Amino acid sequence: MNLSVVHTVWELRQALKTIWRSELLLGFVPTMGALHEGHAALIRQANRECGFTAVSIFVNPIQFDRAEDYELYARTLPEDLELCRSCGAQLVFAPATEEMYPAASLTHVQVSGVTDYLCGQHRGPHFRGVATVVAKLLHLIQPARAYFGEKDAQQVAVVRRMVADLNFPVEIIGVPTVREADGLALSSRNRRLSPSERRDAPALYQALLAARAAIEHGSGPAEARRDALAVLASTPSIRVEYLEVVDDESQTPVSRIDGPVRISAAVWLGSTRLIDNTTATPPRLSRSEGGAPGQRL
Repeated sequence: MNLSVVHTVWELRQALKTIWRSELLLGFVPTMGALHEGHAALIRQANRECGFTAVSIFVNPIQFDRAEDYELYARTLPEDLELCRSCGAQLVFAPATEEMYPAASLTHVQVSGVTDYLCGQHRGPHFRGVATVVAKLLHLIQPARAYFGEKDAQQVAVVRRMVADLNFPVEIIGVPTVREADGLALSSRNRRLSPSERRDAPALYQALLAARAAIEHGSGPAEARRDALAVLASTPSIRVEYLEVVDDESQTPVSRIDGPVRISAAVWLGSTRLIDNTTATPPRLSRSEGGAPGQRL
């Protein structure tokens, strides 16, 4: 099937009419473009699991906390379309900003609780912008399944909560992070790193692995954070914004570890902000020790 590219809401609805009426499972991959192998993994999984795959490419202005970041975000539509085509997508929705926001928006989607920590503490209205645009896209495309990369674990948690609370008839699928050979998580922002910053960047994942190893050997969150921060301290070019052990569903820091948790971090290398995360499971507890997974603060 050929790749169709549409730029307006009207064109999108016309293109999807037949799909909505059919028995095909509609899969959706929302992106901001500057696509890489991480996005390719999302599209390929959607294509394997669904009868029709739609991708959106839209640099959403209302989720940026810094105007500079929005202006510098790479726009590579021709290359993005080629990647979508090679991965088996059938439709790309690539609207202009004026198409998505034809007038000043007076309505926004705010997900509380899940956004209280981590990036939510440091990026102002970021998650309000994410939730709003994802809600709009889910409404427009009406997929059965939507695919998100687990590198943005807090974003996945926010979208899952929004979908549950607002009764969107869509399944949110988290897809494992795709990494370079040295462990650096693929990101559109990696291209901004200088050669020396790129050499230092894998320390972020190494720190997460140190925390995971500590937890898997029975350490608590404080000890795991200490081990991870020690790794980052050995790379002076890295400035830590946060590094926390959190409950995966609530994205809230835990005071003790009784079950699977997620270790999430954000760091700065020069003017580039990188995020990453991994999961960890403590040694099996005896029944007498019990307790609910991931006791929150």
